[in-house]
Amino acid sequence: MRRSATAILIGTLAVSGAGLAQAADRGRPSEPPPKTPVATGYGGAVSTVDADATAAGLSVLRRGGTAADAAVAAAAALGVTEPFSAGVGGGGFFVHYDARTGEVRTLDGRETAPATATEELFLDPATGQPLAFPDARVSGLSVGTPGTLATWDEALDRWGRFSLARNLRPAIDLAEDGFVVDETFRSQVEANAAIFADFPASAELYLPGGEPPAVGTTLPNPDLADTYRAIARHGIDLFYEGPIAADIAATVQDPPVRDDATRVVRPGDLSTDDLAAYEVVERDPTLVDYRGLQVYGMAPPSSGGSTVGEALNILESFDLAAMDEATALHHYLEASALAFADRNRYVGDPDAVDVPLAQLLSQEFADERACLLDSATAAPKPVPPGVPDGDYAECVPAGADGYAVDDAGSTTHLTTADRWGNVVAYTLTIEQTGGSGMAVPGRGFLLNNELTDFNFAPTQGSAPDPNLPGPNKRPRSSMAPTIVLDDGEPFLAVGSPGGATIIGTVLQTLINRVDRGMDLPDAIAAARLTQPNSPNTSAEPAIADGPLGAALEGFGHTLVSTPEIGAATGIEFLDHRRIQAAAEPVRRGGGSAGVVVPQRWPRP
Repeated sequence: MRRSATAILIGTLAVSGAGLAQAADRGRPSEPPPKTPVATGYGGAVSTVDADATAAGLSVLRRGGTAADAAVAAAAALGVTEPFSAGVGGGGFFVHYDARTGEVRTLDGRETAPATATEELFLDPATGQPLAFPDARVSGLSVGTPGTLATWDEALDRWGRFSLARNLRPAIDLAEDGFVVDETFRSQVEANAAIFADFPASAELYLPGGEPPAVGTTLPNPDLADTYRAIARHGIDLFYEGPIAADIAATVQDPPVRDDATRVVRPGDLSTDDLAAYEVVERDPTLVDYRGLQVYGMAPPSSGGSTVGEALNILESFDLAAMDEATALHHYLEASALAFADRNRYVGDPDAVDVPLAQLLSQEFADERACLLDSATAAPKPVPPGVPDGDYAECVPAGADGYAVDDAGSTTHLTTADRWGNVVAYTLTIEQTGGSGMAVPGRGFLLNNELTDFNFAPTQGSAPDPNLPGPNKRPRSSMAPTIVLDDGEPFLAVGSPGGATIIGTVLQTLINRVDRGMDLPDAIAAARLTQPNSPNTSAEPAIADGPLGAALEGFGHTLVSTPEIGAATGIEFLDHRRIQAAAEPVRRGGGSAGVVVPQRWPRP
C-alpha cells in the first residue's frame, strides 16, 4: 500500500500516531493529521497551513529537490486538502531567493480578465448599478484566467531540479487515497454548502450524501487525481490549450447549475483564447531597507510589496524598540493607514495603468508622509493619499479626501528553503473561501472569483481609479510574500492569507521580529490588529478585550473585535546553518512546520 504524504512526515519525525493514515484507509474515522507549528533543524524546511502539504514538500526536499520543487509539491497538495483557498483554478505570486546568484526574483501568476472585459463588468445592465457582491462572486463574471499551473511550470523551469510530473506525485497520491477531514475543512464546506449544493459538480466533491463531510472521515478526490495525472503526462498545454481549457471555458460561459436551483448565476466571457494567451510575468521585486535589512516583496498588481514597504519606510523614522507595546502598535496602525491610502489611490495592474512605484517606495515620500503621524493621537480615518510626484517637502499637510477600499478573500501561503539556501515565499489563492463556488465538472477543482478584486465602480471621486476591470487586466491584490535578507544573506521569509489583512499581518510580524525582539514563532503567534485606512481597526480579542485595547482606544483608535486575523507561515535562518520553520499554533486550525533533519538536542 502506498504511504500517504502525512504518513511519510509522521514516520520521519517520529511523531506519535503513525497509524492514522492506515486507519483512514480502512474506512474508520480517524483524528486529523497532527500539526507541529515550529520545527528547527537542517537541510531545508517547509511551512504551510496543512500537515499533508508540508509532508509533500519535505518528501521532495529529502530526494534532492530545491525550494522551488518543494513549493510546487506543497502547493499541489494544498489543492487537495485546502481547495477552498488554493488550487489550479486560481493564481498567485511566487518570490524566490537564489543562493547561487544572491538575487530575489518574482513571478506574477495573477489571474487575468477576459479580453472582452470592460469597466462595466460588474454593473447590472438593467440598473447601471454595481452588482451585490454575492451575485458577482457566484457567477462566470468573476472567473479570471487561472495562473497557478503556469506559475508552477515557470518556477520549475527556472529554479527546479525535478519535473512538474515528479513534483505532482505526492498530491496525486493524496487525492487518490484521500485525506482526513479536520474541523477547519468541515466548517468551510458548511459555510459554502448552499452554494455548492447549487452546482452538482461541487456538491459531488464536497457534500457527500448531501452534507459537509464529518471530521475524521477520509475524503478522496479521484477527479483531481486524474487531472493531475493528465497534466503530469501531457504538460500544462492540456490545461491552457487542450480539453481542460475547453471544460473551464464551458463552465464559465454556461454555469452548470442544478435544474431546480433558484440562484441566478450570470455567465462570463472567459474563452479558450483567453486561456491560450495566458502568460506568467516576471516582475522586479519591491525593495526597501529597514533597520539595515533588505525587505523584498511583490510588485503590482500586488499591493503587498509596495504597501508593506511604504509603511516600513514611514516607521523607519520612529524608534519602535524604545516604545511600550501600545505606543509601538499605535505607530504601526497609523503607518499602515497612510500606506493603505496611497495603495488605494495609485496601485493597479502596471501593464494597464501608470503606478508610481519608485516614488511610493522612496524614503523621501515616506518621510513626507511620516510627518503626518501624530505619536500621541490617531488621525481620523480614512486619511487622504499623498502625492508621490518626486517633489517632496519636509512636511505636507493632508490634502484631498481619503477613500477606504477593502478587499476580502481567503488565500494560503507557504514558505520553503532547501539545503543550498534557496528560499521561496509563495502566496496563492482562488479569492473567496470556496472561490466562485463552481467546480469544473469531472476535473476536481474549483474556479476562482478573483475578478471581484477589481473595484466594481469608481472609488476615487474625480481621480482616475487604477483598479477598474479591463481587457486582459490583472486585479489588484493584497498578497505579500516577503523575503528579508541581511547583508545579502537570507534572514527570513514570511507571508499570510487574509485579503487586505495580509498586509497588516506581514507588517506586524516583521515589526514583532525586528523591532520588538520576538523570535519568529512568537512574532507569528502574537495577537494581531489591522488598519487598512478604515474608520475601525480590526483587532483580535486578546487585544480588543484587554488592557492593550483600552490603551489603544486612549490614542483614539476605534477597535472592533475580530476572531482571528491572517494565518502566517515563515522560515528563519539561524546560526550554524540551522533553519527554523514556523506556522500558526491556533489560527485557522493551526499550521504545520517541518525540517528535513530535525535538531534533536538543545544548543547551548
